[in-house]
Amino acid sequence: MSGARPAPAPGLTRPRRLVRGDRIGVVAPSGPVSREQLKAGLDILRGWGLEPVVAPHVLAEHPARYLAGGDRERAADLLAAWCDPTLAAVLCARGGYGAQRMVDLVDWAAMRAAPPKAFIGYSDITALHEAFATRLGVATLHGPMAATETFCVDGPTQDHLRRTLFTPERELTLAPPSARTLLPGRAEGVTLGGCASLLAAGLGTPDARRSAAGGILLLEDVGEEAYRLDRVLTQLLRSGWLDGVAGVVLGSWEDCGPYEEIRALALDRFGGLGVPVVEEFGFGHCSSALTMPLGVPAVLNADAATLTLKVPALT
Repeated sequence: MSGARPAPAPGLTRPRRLVRGDRIGVVAPSGPVSREQLKAGLDILRGWGLEPVVAPHVLAEHPARYLAGGDRERAADLLAAWCDPTLAAVLCARGGYGAQRMVDLVDWAAMRAAPPKAFIGYSDITALHEAFATRLGVATLHGPMAATETFCVDGPTQDHLRRTLFTPERELTLAPPSARTLLPGRAEGVTLGGCASLLAAGLGTPDARRSAAGGILLLEDVGEEAYRLDRVLTQLLRSGWLDGVAGVVLGSWEDCGPYEEIRALALDRFGGLGVPVVEEFGFGHCSSALTMPLGVPAVLNADAATLTLKVPALT
């Protein structure tokens, strides 16, 4: 690649941190929610001193059993939670599939008029992270969800989300022990990304940013064989979306086949970008998953396998 890269953007608007006693909305923008896992997740939130408020349609059913209720109902729940001045944050119950079906039904003008708050989720919620960035200009958290098994049973996953929400100034340097250099170097930029297949699926939609130029791209996925991941990454490359990206941080690739195949694919697809890349960074569909801020200026040191935030994820 040739030409100067764009200067790193200053980052998006960061919501405030949480304090004990805050009320936190729980919504289900995508797939159906387990009642038992939801109860377990709500109990964890209460143990943190938070008061969870479950949206009306979180446990709703839909003829398409992969959806948590109708598209309009899921969109209405998200809108109501975001615009509720008594809620300090909005936490998704789970991912799955469905966010893309409801994102155009949200009243984004009303959302823009409401004060920003922490928004947390991953997997299919990547579609909403993109919309929050492009439509609202708000930084979000790629993190665990209330009614997922990992959040309900994995202490390190719970603890890192809790620390990020309550004491974000202590979580500026992310350096998981599993992380290692894939391609060396150092880069600065604003974090963005999420589930690779969702980013590719969003290309050309009203919520997709034009490119990842100047950004530190966080990528992970689940249940995609190597050839399908190849197709996803190749689409991001061919579309020009990766032109000018400053660096790449790779998370988990659960159920995507032998890791050495994934590693070889990453080297093949990212090697031509000439940017630093870190692998096995421990976020996404894995145990002991880190909460990763999106929309925050950061420094990627691939040689040391660290990502250092220039400012806390929340104010």
